[in-house]
Amino acid sequence: MKAVKIKYLLNESAKRNLIYSVKGWVRTFRANRFIALNDGSSVENLQCVIDFETFDESKLKLITTGAALHIEGLLTKSLGSGQKVELNVNKLDIIGGCDPEKYPIQPKKHSLEYLREKAHLRIRTTTFASVMRIRSSLSFHIHKFFQERGFYYINTPIITGTDAEGAGEMFRVSTLNLKKTPLNDFGNVDFKKDFFGKETNLTVSGQLEAEAYALGLGEVYTFGPTFRAENSNTTRHLAEFWMIEPEMAFYDLDDNMDLAEKFVKSVLREILSNCINDLKFLNERQQKEDLSKPSSERNQMSLLEKIKFVVENNFVRISYDEAFNILRDSKPNKKKRFKFPISDWGSDFQSEHERYLVEKHFKCPVIIFNYPINIKAFYMRRNDDNKTVRAMDILFPGIGEIVGGSQREERLNILEKRITEMKINREELWWYLDLRRFGSVPHSGFGLGFERLVQFVTGMNNIRDVIPFPRTPQNASF
Repeated sequence: MKAVKIKYLLNESAKRNLIYSVKGWVRTFRANRFIALNDGSSVENLQCVIDFETFDESKLKLITTGAALHIEGLLTKSLGSGQKVELNVNKLDIIGGCDPEKYPIQPKKHSLEYLREKAHLRIRTTTFASVMRIRSSLSFHIHKFFQERGFYYINTPIITGTDAEGAGEMFRVSTLNLKKTPLNDFGNVDFKKDFFGKETNLTVSGQLEAEAYALGLGEVYTFGPTFRAENSNTTRHLAEFWMIEPEMAFYDLDDNMDLAEKFVKSVLREILSNCINDLKFLNERQQKEDLSKPSSERNQMSLLEKIKFVVENNFVRISYDEAFNILRDSKPNKKKRFKFPISDWGSDFQSEHERYLVEKHFKCPVIIFNYPINIKAFYMRRNDDNKTVRAMDILFPGIGEIVGGSQREERLNILEKRITEMKINREELWWYLDLRRFGSVPHSGFGLGFERLVQFVTGMNNIRDVIPFPRTPQNASF
């Protein structure tokens, strides 16, 4: 008999009083009678009831937390509380035993820090299984959104000779012998003798290459791994993370903001519809955690309220100038409650400022556009005032900036001037400049860090808990 998913048996449409086969892992085994079995398909466990007189005691001793079982039994209405149905076991096989003394994931609450040390097994906890099911669903619906709108999915290089962000925080890719590194006539590393014949790194963004394909296919998107060698151990940074980066020919900044708003709303709406049981569990988890925190540190909205806050509200759009004036004149700024006071025009906004605009001032998601040129990347289109660029950021509750994008600079002479001003190696960007020489058009795009979106949707405080195997400074385990 072919095994069915536990998710199916817990659904009200599953027919009762029939024999079913299931396979999964034991979460708990109580009173030598009640097995809580989970196969990863549902946030809920299936209660399997054993008549212990039917099975040898030696076999019952092998049913321990973490053991893998194959069970056949009759699905009936549950006689106890806590579940609607249960499986009365008539056949049981131990697929994989588990030493209860050594198994690290015991049926008790473990700290998230402890579970990061057991990242290969933490997926067997209810919390991480819920997070990863939501992550999978988000990924699917991101692809679905773009595919339904005629975008082409492209794979941009992971190994690159170009620093798209200009920050220099890149991981070098090399096959040179570190004990005997070849040097050139100037005493520098001779990268001509390296594998690619030049200095190469792991990419921080696929944007520049995506622009090239947008200027041929019209509308494209990338969804792949990116890397940043930033020596940061905060709850918001990873060395390896995933980015969604659409690029669109003939889009101006307004078109870009329209698409970005539709995108995040559509994806979140799908998650509310398709992952509601996992969301309810994580919502309850967050509310329980909040009870142990001081009132000043508690979430202002529940997890479900935050998601609905984004889906159900129109996004307010304001210029940097407007945002700056609001923040400068705000009570928190005047009373010096901001950690980073707002005083001089041109400063970059911090998360506390972004959250104030969303949660306190406008009480809805916010898009800020037309940022000062000195705090934005070289590729963003310069405005006629020569002080700002056609950039935009989308701000969410509880997290601040979640999407960043811009209309790209399509004018060759202005782009060349900007590259020179920022002292970027022009030779590396010869092909990027070619895009402005041959059939250049207005075009735009944005980037969304996938893990930050998963964080927002799941309510997890640390970004290391929303990716299967986090890569951070001094940590590349598993």
